[in-house]
Amino acid sequence: ASAMSSAEMGKFNISPDEDSSSYSSNSNDFSYPYPTKPAAIKSHYADIDPENQNFLLDSNLGKKKYETQYHPGTTSFGMSVFNLSNAIVGSGILGLSYAMANTGIALFVILLMFVSIFSLYSVHLLLKTANEGGSLLYEQLGMKAFGMAGKLAASGSITMQNIGAMSSYLFIVKYELPLVIKTFMNIEETTGEWYLNGDYLVLLVSVILILPLSLLKNLGYLGYTSGFSLLCMVFFLIVVIWKMFQIPCPMDTDLMNMTYVINGTLPPLVDENITSDMCKPKYFIFNSQTVYAVPILTFSFVCHPAILPIYEELKSRSRKRMMNVSYVSFFAMFLMYLLAALFGYLTFYGKVEPELLHTYSAYLGDDVLLLIVRLAVLMAVTLTVPVVIFPIRSSITQLLWAGKEFRWWRHCSITVALLTFTNVLVIFVPTIRDIFGFIGASAAAMLIFILPSAFYIKLVKKEPMKSVQKIGAAFFFLSGILVMTGCMTLIILDWTQNVASDGH
Repeated sequence: ASAMSSAEMGKFNISPDEDSSSYSSNSNDFSYPYPTKPAAIKSHYADIDPENQNFLLDSNLGKKKYETQYHPGTTSFGMSVFNLSNAIVGSGILGLSYAMANTGIALFVILLMFVSIFSLYSVHLLLKTANEGGSLLYEQLGMKAFGMAGKLAASGSITMQNIGAMSSYLFIVKYELPLVIKTFMNIEETTGEWYLNGDYLVLLVSVILILPLSLLKNLGYLGYTSGFSLLCMVFFLIVVIWKMFQIPCPMDTDLMNMTYVINGTLPPLVDENITSDMCKPKYFIFNSQTVYAVPILTFSFVCHPAILPIYEELKSRSRKRMMNVSYVSFFAMFLMYLLAALFGYLTFYGKVEPELLHTYSAYLGDDVLLLIVRLAVLMAVTLTVPVVIFPIRSSITQLLWAGKEFRWWRHCSITVALLTFTNVLVIFVPTIRDIFGFIGASAAAMLIFILPSAFYIKLVKKEPMKSVQKIGAAFFFLSGILVMTGCMTLIILDWTQNVASDGH
């Protein structure tokens, strides 16, 4: 065996899991600074190694499809799972119980499974396209596939998705902060103080906390905040499960309030028929709000802009390994979402509001545990807004001032403009459901369904159009368009009916 040159060694070391794509994760081991499998085998004739290395690098340069080939990732499998889970979990989790209350348990589980499987499929398409298209930037792939239009579509969708995420975060501040302040200051009745007005509070938080953090040039604290927000969401989940066993089912608030006032106990006999029907979980529900379920779910599963950066940083990077990271993360988030939605729904049944935490205040009043959850979620959300601003700002800069050097005034003005825009949205849009729904139906559908499949069909040249993979991607593309147009139409119809029925 020792007669074999290391060039041949390298040839043998092409891993089979790459679907015969010409790029192999191991074909570049020679350039790694630390010993890998082939390096260890070759080390006993180190004298011919240097020339061989040069020869191999030169012969391989033509074949390289990656600019990033010589940048080995350093993030372990576990950390990558953690990072990807962070990218998935977000404010969407607060809307899931509402979705379940309007679809029923069985339908919700089916939808959740479909959305998570579809998201995984699109991660698969994205990774394959990145391998073939030779870029680890979403916008760059768009550029390679469809020129400027592709780049605009990619950065536009990412921008919309992120603005949606930002406004949903600020919405949570608008809903939750007044309640927290009320609890701290022991205010029972609101008499219209400005510091209990959600709109003013959002503006204050944006100016005092979010703006300075967003103006930082690079996000050193990104790892900490995302880890913190994931912990907050887990904490939130535990409290939701715990509270389900505490809150009694017949929660007719008026009845409760009346009896509380009279003798401080729960009503002994509420009309049995009303309650028994109220407190049975329903498995299939269709109503005017059901249409919001799919967009809320798609909104909750978008992590696609983060896939490629995480892939780039993955240690001993291969597509198979990254897919395993995705499987673990998606499964964990699937469980977390399912539990949060289920227990939230089983606590309030038909009375769930579009933002779950807000529903608790009506029934629990001043509850210490709830206060802590609120604070945790508020902190997580406030700290995540700057993280979300970063990609928007960089893609705007990329579009308008590509190649120009960094300017503070430009950096600051884009940030201020973005924050102003989001604040206006949050103050004037009536509920968080509209944001979840609208962004979920447009940008999230683009990022999950439409763009990955379109890029794949265009960039992966080695598969003929009639191949199973290409046909699958084409179907995926079409289903994305269906989801997008269908949900959008229904949501807009729902809006117009609401406006009509409210007499506006």
